[in-house]
Amino acid sequence: MYIKEQYPKLDLLDSASYQYIGRDGICHEESEEVLKEHLIEVFVNEELTMKLVCIPQFLAELVLGRLLTEGMIDSADQVEQIYICECGTRARVLLKETKSIRREDTEDYIEVTPSCCTGNHILNRYFQSQEPVQPVVPIEWTAEQVFSLADRFAEGMPLHGKTWATHSCFLARGDELLFQCEDIGRHNAMDKAIGYALRHGVNLRECMVYSSGRIPTDMAIKAIRAGIPLLASKASPSREAVALAQEYNLTLVCAARRDRMKLFAGTPPVTNEKE
Repeated sequence: MYIKEQYPKLDLLDSASYQYIGRDGICHEESEEVLKEHLIEVFVNEELTMKLVCIPQFLAELVLGRLLTEGMIDSADQVEQIYICECGTRARVLLKETKSIRREDTEDYIEVTPSCCTGNHILNRYFQSQEPVQPVVPIEWTAEQVFSLADRFAEGMPLHGKTWATHSCFLARGDELLFQCEDIGRHNAMDKAIGYALRHGVNLRECMVYSSGRIPTDMAIKAIRAGIPLLASKASPSREAVALAQEYNLTLVCAARRDRMKLFAGTPPVTNEKE
């Protein structure tokens, strides 16, 4: 897989003025840093396939991860090339195997991620695989591994500390933190973590992911499609996400804070206590 990224380091923040109004009657003008939204169009084999609203960091990872979690690829080996233009607004993806396109079935297809935090669109299903989603293979894990990720989140992330407007995602293997990122939407952040693993040859079947956002079905299915055995979150799951995790052997840990967590599905943690 060849990846070419030409875009420079882009501004992530701008300043916005507002009127502070206190309950005690105090009123005055202030300003603070706010996130700048970035739109990237993704062309797959020259077909406009996705429009993603994000922040312009780790764009190749975002595209690669989204291809996997939308079922358009099964592995990085299926990608010949990813090119990000000099403005970071267009990505061109070349897949090794070109699928036949039945335009009469897909011409009017538009799908919006149901619970996405941003205006992300999947514009067609030309490249989506028809293979059924497979259950994940559970791994051994310890509670301390998840607590460590919760500790890392509580320590703060750069953009969130300035704006309180991002979601975070952490990718870990055992006790090792491999990657961390932020984005406007929790879906994007998770796709960036998955894309990082694909780009760097990390076996996702040995990893866990910690997200700052809630876990509905579309977040759970991302982990399942990627083969990630454990998905943890600071927030709560939906009933349907819990059922999906149970069906596909996904270990789902939510309300994962520095001092507690809730195991909704999957294998319990192993302990090192002496018998």
